[in-house]
Amino acid sequence: MDEEPVGSPAVLRVTPTCVIRMDELDWRFSASGGPGGQHVNTANTRAEVRFDIAGSPSLGPRQRARLLERLGPDVRVVASDERSQLRNRELALERLRSRLADALRVEKPRRPTKPTRAAKEKRLEQKRHRSETKRQRRGRGDHDE
Repeated sequence: MDEEPVGSPAVLRVTPTCVIRMDELDWRFSASGGPGGQHVNTANTRAEVRFDIAGSPSLGPRQRARLLERLGPDVRVVASDERSQLRNRELALERLRSRLADALRVEKPRRPTKPTRAAKEKRLEQKRHRSETKRQRRGRGDHDE
């Protein structure tokens, strides 16, 4: 059951610089659990895809190191949401692509910045205004204690 569905791409494009060949993905199909009547008992619609990060020739050394650090030596994704094996295959591929892309994303380091003088003055003015409002409320003295 390792044949490719008609019309599917020969590669999985994770990011503009990371492309994985489909023959590197290990597919497994089984019956989905849950309700579905007689169809669910006979059709292997649950799709599981496994990608060997450690042994993949498609990854560059930095990509491989980042994925190994964040995901481990292999990543496994399961889809059994739909009643169609083809649709579950597509969902599994999309989930795999998304998981790999998230792991490859490099966060920009945050540069601490100082508030501007105008921002400080605005904050202090708002504090003075709020304080004045509260002070005026206190001054009435016509409430029961």
